[in-house]
Amino acid sequence: MTKKIKFLLLISLIATSYYGISQITSADNRLTIDRIYSGEFEQEKERTIQWIEDGEAYITIEKSQEVDGADELVHYNSDSQNRSLFIEAKKLIVNNTPLQIESFSLSSDGSKVLIFNNSSRVWRSNTKGDYWVYDLNDSSLKKIGRAFESSSLMFAKFSSDNQFVFYVHKFNIYKENFSTAEVVQLTTDGNGDIINGTFDWAYEEEFGKRDGFIIGPADKYIAFWQLDASNTGTFYMINNTDSIYSKPIPLQYPKVGQAPSAAKVGLINLQNQQIDWIPLEGGERENYIPGMQWVNEDMLLIQQMNRHQNTLTIWSYSPSTKTLKKVYIEKEDTWVDLAYPDVSANGWGNNDLTLVDGATSFLRMTENDAWRHIYKIDIASGEKTLVTPFDFDVASMRSANTKDVYFIASPNNSTQRYLYKTDLKGKGRYKRITPYEFSGINNYNLSPNAKYAIHTHQSTKEVRTLRFISLPEHKAVKTLVDNRTYKERINALELPDIQFTEVITEEGIPIDVRIIFPPDFDKSKKYPVLFHVYGEPWGQVALDSQIGEWNIFMAQKGYVIIDMDNRGTPCLKGSAWRKSIYRKIGVINTRDQAFAAKEILKLDYLDEDRTIVWGWSGGGSMTLNLMFQFPEIYKTGIAVASVSNQLVYDNIYQERYMGLPQENMEDFVKGSPVTYAKNLDGNLLIIHGTADDNVHYQSAEILINELILQNKQFQMMAYPNRSHSIKEGTNTSRHLYTLITDYILAKTPHN
Repeated sequence: MTKKIKFLLLISLIATSYYGISQITSADNRLTIDRIYSGEFEQEKERTIQWIEDGEAYITIEKSQEVDGADELVHYNSDSQNRSLFIEAKKLIVNNTPLQIESFSLSSDGSKVLIFNNSSRVWRSNTKGDYWVYDLNDSSLKKIGRAFESSSLMFAKFSSDNQFVFYVHKFNIYKENFSTAEVVQLTTDGNGDIINGTFDWAYEEEFGKRDGFIIGPADKYIAFWQLDASNTGTFYMINNTDSIYSKPIPLQYPKVGQAPSAAKVGLINLQNQQIDWIPLEGGERENYIPGMQWVNEDMLLIQQMNRHQNTLTIWSYSPSTKTLKKVYIEKEDTWVDLAYPDVSANGWGNNDLTLVDGATSFLRMTENDAWRHIYKIDIASGEKTLVTPFDFDVASMRSANTKDVYFIASPNNSTQRYLYKTDLKGKGRYKRITPYEFSGINNYNLSPNAKYAIHTHQSTKEVRTLRFISLPEHKAVKTLVDNRTYKERINALELPDIQFTEVITEEGIPIDVRIIFPPDFDKSKKYPVLFHVYGEPWGQVALDSQIGEWNIFMAQKGYVIIDMDNRGTPCLKGSAWRKSIYRKIGVINTRDQAFAAKEILKLDYLDEDRTIVWGWSGGGSMTLNLMFQFPEIYKTGIAVASVSNQLVYDNIYQERYMGLPQENMEDFVKGSPVTYAKNLDGNLLIIHGTADDNVHYQSAEILINELILQNKQFQMMAYPNRSHSIKEGTNTSRHLYTLITDYILAKTPHN
């Protein structure tokens, strides 16, 4: 749940002993909440790039030096880094206003650019907006979909002959000749219950699927998803603040145990607009279709997963012969992952299989044995080759060239990530590419030809930086982001020391621990302990990465801050570690955290009577379970946007890890915090946004009712019309962290 944004909530902040403790004695070396949110510590960010010419060049967005506040597109040669203007800002003026570029794509011949802007949010991301076609041949700029309302088009893309643009508008797929503005509607039944070319809430949240159509290489066909959500239950959120009368906000949301939207794949013949439906085996509501891609103009690969998500079937389909063939089957006793959650994973929602050997084979990561490995599967024969026959986990996969595949791993330290490569034949040889000077978390955006990459590095000792490199020698070509100003400002603070260790629980489980110490730490004193938790399959917290300004601030206040990763989290500790949480969310992860806390609290300088635990989303659920199941350990808890009852979360996520409640209801009850609410003995603050479309405000109210029934006192804060991230509206984040900080200081003083 809430995979990307909350298990490492404090994302833009850093402090470590590496910088050394500043000798400044004024208040300038101390943080406050107001100072954190003043803008003083903003980090430099990179803009979107698009590789072209197979990676020999790339296009990026930069601010114009001539037109104030305007964007322009700039071309760089990858080898020389020679810069040239691709589209000047002065050519992107509409009604005397510069066109702001949010993202862009190029036509196959590079003569036209599709520009996306004026976007609006659809669930998690801004995927609805306006599209413009810029023609480099005649410098013309034309808006697509002029007959439709503003900011209403989705996923526009060029045809391969560069004459048309296809897009989604109000659940239907359209084709537009951008020279003549002639529009042809290709599907007609989309209405919100029937969804063409995009997805419902659950598919987007749990499979990362947003764009729901792909154009065949020769423009003969469009393959598209159609979802039937007509039988999906509607959950109503309530907007009480934007009018004197409340307004219900409907949300199609399949709860645990409820049937998912029916899904099928259609092929639109672009010559006659006829639609054929691909006859996949199994019921449309009994299976998911989380992935699909063209291999060539007459072969489509389709990934199908059963309702339990423990069987993945990959099909090939030939439009010319209408032949459907089963290429590959993968089964697990627990669950099968598509996009394996990891701090290094990128391309969320792109479930395409990596094609190799001239597109005759594909690569697939699996956890069928002791480690997460990469296999190569021959499309024609289904023959499997183990590409990574090593006794360690592959964290995530990157590009492949004709001989090798690049991947991220960390064989000896699960808190870090590095780039490796190995040959596609599975000979058992591998090489670390990341230089040893870059200790910590490393990530890479590789060019299609795997000759270049954008390398991102951060650690508890280094701020986040980006550089353009050549491969395989990892030669630095250009620094893209150095965050020098941010580093100088952080370095001027009174900074904590950070250490990593491991504890062994009474059940023999090794747990990674990251400890942030107060800057003036004295081991002869007793310090209050602030545990930050997540603890579910989509988040790892004890990482060698930036720790966040709020953590620095709390360390300066005199708290020891501890992050620990239990079984079931995506640590690189083998398949059994990660899969052991199956049907046991809320049980083994809670025990691991509590038993690890018991061990770490044996340290003389930690005060076992002044303990706080807090977390967000899955971490909020973990906080509740720890407070209710182990009240003797945790004295104060702050649960943000938590799932109090697993039966009210969405079906794809919860059923993946817990099974179906029709078959094992007792596991859902046993893992839900509300079951143990009667045991509350400490201080509890519940925080939730009333417009949380992910973990509904209903979850907070269910818990509140149970606490009232059990006559348990607590405090709560509802944020009106805020979503799961609780960041909408002016001053919301500052208010939220002031609330959290003040509660900790009041209930668990630092001196």
